[in-house]
Amino acid sequence: MKQFVAEIVSMGTLKHKNMVPLLGYCRRKGELLLVSEYMPNGSLDQYLFYDDKPPFSWRRRLIIIKDIASALNYMHTGAPQVVLHRDIKASNVMLDAEYNGRLGDFGMARFHDHGADPATTAAVGTIGYMAPELVTMGASTATDVFGFGALVLEVTCGRRPVEPALPEERRSLVKWVCQCWKMASLLGARDPRMRGEISAEEVEMVLKIGLICMNAVAELRPSMEEVMQYLNGSLKLPDITPHSPGIGSFVPLIMGSYPLPASPTTETLSASLYSSSSANDSTFVTHSIVYGHGR
Repeated sequence: MKQFVAEIVSMGTLKHKNMVPLLGYCRRKGELLLVSEYMPNGSLDQYLFYDDKPPFSWRRRLIIIKDIASALNYMHTGAPQVVLHRDIKASNVMLDAEYNGRLGDFGMARFHDHGADPATTAAVGTIGYMAPELVTMGASTATDVFGFGALVLEVTCGRRPVEPALPEERRSLVKWVCQCWKMASLLGARDPRMRGEISAEEVEMVLKIGLICMNAVAELRPSMEEVMQYLNGSLKLPDITPHSPGIGSFVPLIMGSYPLPASPTTETLSASLYSSSSANDSTFVTHSIVYGHGR
């Protein structure tokens, strides 16, 4: 608990335009409440998976992907210590008043000094976004990159990384995107609900970035700095094919009694409960961090 609180305090000192500012915390009856700046447009998943929100254009999706890449690059290389988020997904990407992407929910974040090995070995996160080496090797910047890759595919395809209700050949998003590529129809993996003008070249480039980031071999994943360069066009993508080692390989990480969820809703192994502030005060939102195996 002391380590957790110390890291929450440290998180409050981090400043980046694409991170949700953490304003403070409160410990009450065994619960930790994290207080962050209110994001008026909610979370990204609402615009990807729910019909009450209009689907985003490709241009807006690409901006949000770049926003989160920038935040992660800062956390991994620009902050005083390396910060591992450990639960990157669309529901943890918040949208400010201008619909810019802000990485939020740092209840699972962990710190370690630059050049040092991370002290954390606990495998936490959400099924479908968790790198295969988490159980044996623990969290690292490479596992964050894997989660970012899952987010990239999620945003571009309008699908969660694992959809148990779908036929087996379409159940895993990364395998399905790779299969589309093998059939020379990579663009066909995009979200059919996507509005506005679409750049086929950009969509295919971003899908390949997602596949590279989700490489089953951790050493073959890029750093977030390299990802930023790919997205900005200052670094050429590696010469890969859908048959390259580790590309499109996905084995769901299942621990203990956790099966794949029976519905499209993903399951977080350490759950976060959200409660917005009252109608009279819209300046902050609280996050209640609950530990254990309860649903």
